Parts: sequence; structure tokens; C-alpha cells
Amino acid sequence: MNSLLHLPADARPREKLLARGAGALADAELLALLLRTGLPGQGVLQLAQALLERFGGIAGLLQADVAALAAVKGLGPAKRAELAAVLELARRALLQQMVERPVFDSPNRVKDYLALQMRHLGHEVFAVLFVDSQHRLLAFEILFRGSLTQTSVHPREIVKRALALNAAAVVLAHNHPSGVAEPSRADEFLTQSLRASLALVDVRVLDHLVVGGTSVLSFAERGLL
Repeated sequence: MNSLLHLPADARPREKLLARGAGALADAELLALLLRTGLPGQGVLQLAQALLERFGGIAGLLQADVAALAAVKGLGPAKRAELAAVLELARRALLQQMVERPVFDSPNRVKDYLALQMRHLGHEVFAVLFVDSQHRLLAFEILFRGSLTQTSVHPREIVKRALALNAAAVVLAHNHPSGVAEPSRADEFLTQSLRASLALVDVRVLDHLVVGGTSVLSFAERGLL
């Protein structure tokens, strides 16, 4: 089955991890630990490397949907379930950190969390992170789906949820399935419209993040807020 047991002892990822720590392993070696076995004529490390190349690295692989994983020869239900479990653990770990500490203690953590939640989606969604007066996360909610325009994203619904959660501020977010994180003029106009609506109930818009294929753009960092 071309498993890790066929490798020399000092080249096996598990032994290397236990001896030197997880940070000493390459991406393919870490993935091989999850896969455990390869295919006839393709060792597990080769399978792991092929998967990374196909999906554009670890981030791309973990964000791949079930249908995309099911199309890969050698990824049966058990292996797909393990990859999905790792992704969910990463999401929950980031979510727990944002709940326990102010969101903007680490802006990159917010970007990583949104990338995990939204980058793999094949359709556009609009989400909101609601935070309290100390900028601790109250809730993350995807509120709108489909082609996003000023008319399809309803300020009233966002205001209503902010009041229901007693939020002091929000972080807006949407994805660009095209992979390009650059905001459009429509995105800028929508942001200002939502900012004005939320200001009427004393809820601040801290940022608007656009999730692209390889990056997450911040309106605040761009000076667009």
C-alpha cells in the first residue's frame, strides 16, 4: 500500500515529528501522516505532494470542498473525513481565540479565520462579525448569499442582528470567488451605505474584509473607511 512503514526509520514523518517537533516537517510530510497510505505505484509522500500541487498548497487543500476531494483518486471517505476534521478543528481554534481575546489584538487571525470560512466557496457571500465594546467576538454570521449588490445586502437585517446581539461594532466581510481580492466601486459604495445605517444605532464598522483566492484585503488598511 506504499505506506509510511516502507520508509527508512529516520525518514518517517511520525518519528521525525516525535523527535524534532511538528515544525520540522515539510507540508507533504504532515499531510502524509494524515493519509497514511498511498496508491499502487505512488507512495504516500508522493500522493501528499501531488495533492498539495493540485490544490495550491496546504491552505488550498484544507479549503477544498467535499466534491473536489471526492474527485481525487486515492481519497476515500475516511481520508476525506480526516481532512475535513482538520479544517474544522482549525476553524474552531481560531474562533475560540477570537472569542477569548479582542478581535483586533491580531488582525491576521481574523483574516485567517475568514479565509478558512469563505475562500473555498464558489458563490459570493456577505458575512458579519459582531463584536462587543471590548472588540471580543459575539457571533460570526453569513447573512446574504448570491450576487452581492446594494439591493441584495439589506442594511436593515444587519442592524437588526447587531441590536439583537447587543453588538458595539461589526467587521464586514465578503468573498470574491474570482480569486481577486481587489474591492470594486460597488463594494466601496456598499460599505459606506452600511456604515451610515449602523451609525444610526451607534454601531461602528471597524473594517470590511474582502477574501480572495490568495489574500484578504482590509478596507481599514487601505484607508477606505
